[in-house]
Amino acid sequence: MKKKLINLTFCFAVAMGVSAQQALTLPQAIKLAHGQSVDAVAALNLLKTSYWQYRTYRADLLPEVNFSGTLPDYRRSYNLYQTDDGSYKFVRNNLLGINGNVSVDQNIWFTGGKLSFNSSLQYINPLSTEGANKYFMSVPFGITLTQPVFGTNTMKWHRRIEPVRYREAKLSYLENVEKITLKTIVYYFQLLLAKENLKIAQQNKKNAERIFEIADARRKMGQISENELLQLKLSALKAASNLTKEQSDTDAAMFRLRSFLGLNETDSITPAVPEIMDYPAISYADVLSKAQENNPFAQNIRRRQLEADYEVAQAKGAQREINLYASVGYTGKDQQFKPAYQNLMDYQVVQLGVKIPLLDWGKRKGRVKVAESNREVIASRLKQEQMDFSQDIFLLVRQYNNQAEQLRIAREADEIAQQRYKTSVESFMIGKINTLDLNDAQISKDNARARYISEMHQYWYYLYQIRSLTLFDFVKKENLEVEFEKLVE
Repeated sequence: MKKKLINLTFCFAVAMGVSAQQALTLPQAIKLAHGQSVDAVAALNLLKTSYWQYRTYRADLLPEVNFSGTLPDYRRSYNLYQTDDGSYKFVRNNLLGINGNVSVDQNIWFTGGKLSFNSSLQYINPLSTEGANKYFMSVPFGITLTQPVFGTNTMKWHRRIEPVRYREAKLSYLENVEKITLKTIVYYFQLLLAKENLKIAQQNKKNAERIFEIADARRKMGQISENELLQLKLSALKAASNLTKEQSDTDAAMFRLRSFLGLNETDSITPAVPEIMDYPAISYADVLSKAQENNPFAQNIRRRQLEADYEVAQAKGAQREINLYASVGYTGKDQQFKPAYQNLMDYQVVQLGVKIPLLDWGKRKGRVKVAESNREVIASRLKQEQMDFSQDIFLLVRQYNNQAEQLRIAREADEIAQQRYKTSVESFMIGKINTLDLNDAQISKDNARARYISEMHQYWYYLYQIRSLTLFDFVKKENLEVEFEKLVE
């Protein structure tokens, strides 16, 4: 409870900070997305559904206390009755009956049967019928065994499948949380790039207007041609048009991130360029090992293999049906309640039901063959999926390790392009370069900045994509874990 309060307080503080300070870092955005995005709520509800499915399975293994009864059973009707001479007549029936049964039922998982301990009481009152007496019939104690023979042991298969399914659900929740992180990174950097482009467009418009004013003065002194002046005028108009476009793109990116994080429409977000940390190189062997250990894909493969085997077992078990029913206990009857539980007599019931097809034209055998063929298809698909999974990890690790160098180059290129543009503006003002050189420097500056943000985006995305596949934090060197029991409360 304390941890929940801390998390809620943090989210509230972050949300208030967004509205007041208009600043939001990437870690804060990720924290908000984990706490209040629609995707986070959906992921949590999927986990809760799987949890209660698993709890239901666990409850099937425990004793169950049941009560059944008819309270009351009143009948006033006519029934067909055959007399001693063979003739038929309708006899008026007027009676009141009450019956109840309490049982403790226990599924036997290792045999697939059910064992029940039961106690019951039945009362019949013929009401105004002449010559008929009311009766109590009791079963103080009885034991009943229901056992399928040679059939499919469903409980045993569930014991093998359900724990794997729940383990898969828990790992899938962690994976879904990391996918939320990936979506947050995408939306965050879209807004960051849009903000940077808007900032560049504002600066370019300001510079274009300033340069045109200087060029107009130089034109009056005869230092530049009319063509160059008009070209700079067109550049100023283009800068103004581009500013309008970048403002629209920024508003759209702002809306996407704000909607994903569950913030109000009045909240204005100003993203900050994340600090670049020197993450260690990650090897393919380490990522593959952690992915095979933690990724829900491994549990998914195991579950689908077990389910395919279960389908085959069901098809084989349905070829014949043999059911054993046995019941033993004590019973008593009397016109009074208390004597009905005295002078008890024992009873035994044993039944063996058999249903074996003598001629079905190969129908049941065909179902077995279909199940076996489906199992082979699933095995082939799983083998291919495992190969694709390993290959995707190999490519992702290579992309991540290469991205660090790409980011370093983009950062250096951005610094050089910014310095070159500053120098070009100064050179143009004193007449050392023409408008073509100035425009080229501006385009290079804008492209270098956009590429730097884009490369930074890819760097973060690859890092968290590896986290989502391995459910392992390679910076802290620990598995990603949550307290599942507290989440589903």
